Amino acid sequence: MIAITAEESAHMKKKAVFLAEKDNRHIDRVFDDGVREWMKGNIDVLPEYIGHHNAGLHRSELQEAEIAFATWGIPRFTEEELQNYFPNLRVVFYAAGSVQAFARPFMSRGITVVSGWAANAVPVAEYTVSQIVLANKGFYRASRLYKQNYSDSKRTTGVYPGNYGAKVGILGAGMIGRKVIERLREYELELFVFDPFMPEERAKEMGVAKSGLPELFSSCDTISNHLANLPATVGMLNKEHFDRMLPHATFINTGRGAQVVEDDLIRALREVPTRTAVLDVTYPEPVQQDSELLRLDNVVLTPHIAGSMGGEVARMGVYMADECGRYLKGEPLLFKVTAEMLETMA
Repeated sequence: MIAITAEESAHMKKKAVFLAEKDNRHIDRVFDDGVREWMKGNIDVLPEYIGHHNAGLHRSELQEAEIAFATWGIPRFTEEELQNYFPNLRVVFYAAGSVQAFARPFMSRGITVVSGWAANAVPVAEYTVSQIVLANKGFYRASRLYKQNYSDSKRTTGVYPGNYGAKVGILGAGMIGRKVIERLREYELELFVFDPFMPEERAKEMGVAKSGLPELFSSCDTISNHLANLPATVGMLNKEHFDRMLPHATFINTGRGAQVVEDDLIRALREVPTRTAVLDVTYPEPVQQDSELLRLDNVVLTPHIAGSMGGEVARMGVYMADECGRYLKGEPLLFKVTAEMLETMA
């Protein structure tokens, strides 16, 4: 974490608060002991967590608060409530990913919103790369067949490309998509990206080829979804795309379940049983009990574990403490959210 000298700290003990409702079970895990110790030496943090349940009780103490920290479950204050309770708030350090659900009232009041999406992107990228590597080896189908017939299991791997020259499609080159691409560089793969917002120059720099959705689904051995969670992407992946999947292709989704038309994916998997889907997210979540996703042998389901979990959540708190250190020093923030970013980010 960014260190502040004693002299600097003495001049800038700014007031800070944690924003959390009383039943928030995440905040103590995200902001661990190491981060708390850093805070003690650099800012003056109100001991009480502030939410709708007690903001009125602490109104006088909140008037001077300039800095706020939060994570999943942040209270959704309106602009009027922010004016009443936090008239001098200048910045919110959100130790989690998407800010879409709460950020606009803050930003409308000129409050800077900083997101820990880069920290949360790390485990998602790690998870995704591992799934891509396994998919290209035929892991899912081979492991399923092994218990039935070893020879069939061994034989089926012959249709998979392995991880030399395989074609991998990445849907969305935002923070997570970029980290996936960066980690795949050590493999000799052909990488294709669907991202209308990605300039050609940037694609060349990253060593990827831009592609349309139909072409990508038609040609790639493994396809991984990282599209931004926006109204425009709901139902974006449908029959037109899943029907084009190669007979041995794998579709991986760590993005959002609502971007997939479930019935179209199920139909494509049922019609060509050698296709595979690895789904860490679904819509609705969890999968409904009558969904064929629970019964198809070529579907692998995990309970939304790609993102930060266990000790990984503390990384987001560290990222936000580092950003706060930059803020206190007057340095540029690395993960500030802009109004333009809200139009395309997850």
